[in-house]
Amino acid sequence: MSKPSTTFPPKPASSFEAQRAALLLDISAVSIPLPPTHPFSPFLPPHSPTQSMESVLQNINKLNRSLEGVIAVGNEFGAVEALWSQFEHVMAREDGKEDEVDEGEGTQ
Repeated sequence: MSKPSTTFPPKPASSFEAQRAALLLDISAVSIPLPPTHPFSPFLPPHSPTQSMESVLQNINKLNRSLEGVIAVGNEFGAVEALWSQFEHVMAREDGKEDEVDEGEGTQ
C-alpha cells in the first residue's frame, strides 16, 4: 500500500503550473512556510500578508490604468463610427427611393 503525499502544495507537472501555484501563493494573504528544497521556493519571495495586499493593490491600479488607456483608444473611433453610421443611413434611404421608383414604373 502506498503512502499519500503530505507535501503542500503538490509538486507541479509543468512550469506553467509551478508559476500558477507561485502566483496563487503570492496573492493569498496566508503565508505558508516552505522548506528551501521545495520546488516553489525559487519562485516565492519572502513576504508578509500586508506586502501581498499592497502588491495586489498596485497590480489592480496598473490594470485600471491599462483599461483606461484601452477605453480611451476605443473612444477615439467614436467619430468614425458616427460617420459610417450616417453613410449607412443615407445609402439605405437611397436604396428605398430606387425601389419605390422601380415599383412605380412597373405599374404603369
